[in-house]
Parts: sequence; structure tokens; C-alpha cells
Amino acid sequence: MKKILIVFGTRPEAIKMVPLIKEFSKYPTLFDVKVCVTAQHRQMLDSVLEIFDIKPDYDLNIMLPDQGLTDVTAKILTQVGFVLQDYNPDILLVHGDTTTSMASALAAFYQKIKIGHVEAGLRTYNLHSPWPEEMNRQFTDKISDLYFAPTQNAKENLINEGVDNRKIIVTGNTVIDTLFLGQKIIEERKLKPSILELIKDSGFDMNEHHFIKGRPYILVTGHRRENFGEGFLNICNGLKKIALLYPMIDIVYPVHLNPNVQKPVYDALQGCSNICLLPPLDYLPFLFLMENSYLILTDSGGIQEEAPSLGKPVLVMRNTTERPEALGFGTVILVGTESQKIVDCVSSLISKKEEYLKMQKATNPYGDGTASRQIMNYLLNL
Repeated sequence: MKKILIVFGTRPEAIKMVPLIKEFSKYPTLFDVKVCVTAQHRQMLDSVLEIFDIKPDYDLNIMLPDQGLTDVTAKILTQVGFVLQDYNPDILLVHGDTTTSMASALAAFYQKIKIGHVEAGLRTYNLHSPWPEEMNRQFTDKISDLYFAPTQNAKENLINEGVDNRKIIVTGNTVIDTLFLGQKIIEERKLKPSILELIKDSGFDMNEHHFIKGRPYILVTGHRRENFGEGFLNICNGLKKIALLYPMIDIVYPVHLNPNVQKPVYDALQGCSNICLLPPLDYLPFLFLMENSYLILTDSGGIQEEAPSLGKPVLVMRNTTERPEALGFGTVILVGTESQKIVDCVSSLISKKEEYLKMQKATNPYGDGTASRQIMNYLLNL
């Protein structure tokens, strides 16, 4: 029996590690798996754990108001170190590019415990964009022992950096597994009416006017640190212009809890008649909003991977992306944070149906929903 510790701390990590936990749970005689959460995102993390019925074995609850990255890193490094000493796993699994992943991997490295990096090999090669995620990901890859790359491009990045080809497996991205799992939960539990009510309670009137009569809406998300300040002001100006240009199209924006996001967004957009500002939504309601949107504007990495499986064009409000495959396959367009470019690209997808259909029908390069099974099989045969 292999002892595996899975550590994550944020909502995006949880979403992408859930299907792996579920896959391991099918084989209790082969894997002894424990889950540790740092709660780097407390509230948003807990909602994902509840939806997918994940009960952590260790909950470090490290966050305090106004903590800096230095404090967060030090706490995770120390407390995950204690967990590793207590459980002594054969392998630690971390995900992606968060401070939790980087510091947990370092704690395992210090104790000479093998590290498996899920979603390894993504790169912008600009340490300041995304910040500090690019550094976190590169650092985690540097000290890992096993690499679960979502794409061939990510694998090639690792090989070019000197990683042994035999330690890398291309799996697709686990977020597609979660997407299909979420759709299944909505269908099997007949959750659509309750999801509609939950979204309505959040402030968006999900009545027949939108979904039966076909009034379209653009879904927006934004949270990246590198966009704080001028970037978010530009994004908000662009959204306001779009709202004025297209009064028969709604803009639905669940606003991240970070004050650096909340203040500029609410200051600029509150009161616009066809812009609906919501609090952050749980995963299943947000998945429902993605499925029913016309297109998506985001600076999120995960949405760049999820939305193409739903046939939704994505405009990425960042100057760089560590997911160039989506650009190559035509499922996303990099628009940055310049207001007029955001407006122009949205206008093009509204007015030029052929451009919209081309993006809508493009192949998703991030897999077919079997990534977790591939990772499980690889570890089983290791």
C-alpha cells in the first residue's frame, strides 16, 4: 500500500485535486491517502470541500487578516513539515503554482520525501507575470521527482530545463475531470432549480427572460495580483464601454473577495443597469453560469482550460499566459488589460458570427477527463 499525502490550500487547487482524491478512494487496499489543507483560501476552499464531500485529515487554517506572502510561506513550510513528520508518506502530491504548493514541496524536499507535481511544466518565463505564481511553479518543478504535465508543450518545457523524460507523463488537466464530475452532480442530484435560486439570491435575476428568451450575457472573473491598480481600472473601463455599446447584453461578474479587486470594481461598475456584480459563487453555480454564458472574460488560468470543453470563447485579460496551447488551438485570445482592446475583441465576437463559431468549435487541448485515472495508474505501477 502506497502512502500519499495530498496538500492544497486554495479553491483552484481544490477543484483540480478533487478528482484525484476521488480516484484514489476507489482503491483503498492499494492507496493510503490523506488530505491536508492549508486553507490559504478559507471560505472559497470550504465550499469546494463541501460540494465534493472531501473531509481533510489535516486542516492547518494558516490565514490571518493582512498576512503577507512571507508570513504565509513560513507558516506553510513549518506546519506542513510537522504533518510530513506525523504521516511520513511515500509521496507528496501538490498542484500548480500556489504558495501552498511551493512551500509544501520545499518541506518535503527537506525531509527527503518524493514530490509529485500535478500540472507541471507550465511557463511564461517571466517571473513577474503571473506573480508570484511563475516563480512558485518553476521552483516546485525544480525540486520535484515526478511530473504530471497537462500537455506535450508543458512536457517539452520540462525536458528543455533538464528534467529526465522518464519522470514525466502527459495526462491532460485534472480540471476537465472535475468539470465532468460537476456536470454529473448537477444532473444526478437534480440541482438545477436550487442553483438557479442560489444565483438569484446572489443578485442576478435568473428568470425566463435570460434562459428561455435567450438574452445573452458575458461572464467575467478577475483576481490576478499583477492586475491590481491600473490593470483593474482599465478592465472596469472596458466593461463599462461594452455595457453601453450593447445594452441588450448583460455582464455578470462574481467579484473576488480581495479588497484590491472589490474597491475598483464596485467603484466603477456599481449602478450600471446591465452589469450584475455578485459575490463569489460556489463551484456548481459558477459552472452553470459558464455553461449558459455567451463568452467569458477572465484572468484565471483554470477557466482557460475549462471553458473550451463547454464551447465558450475566452478572452484572457492578462499580458502573458502559461497556457499557450489554448492560443494555438484558437480557444482563447490574449487581450491584456487595455480597455479598448477588450472592447474591440468583445465587439468582434458579437458582430462576426464566423469568428465566434470558430472559437466555439475549436478543440480543447487540455484533455478528455481521464487525467486523474492516468496519474493513479502511474503511481500504482511506480
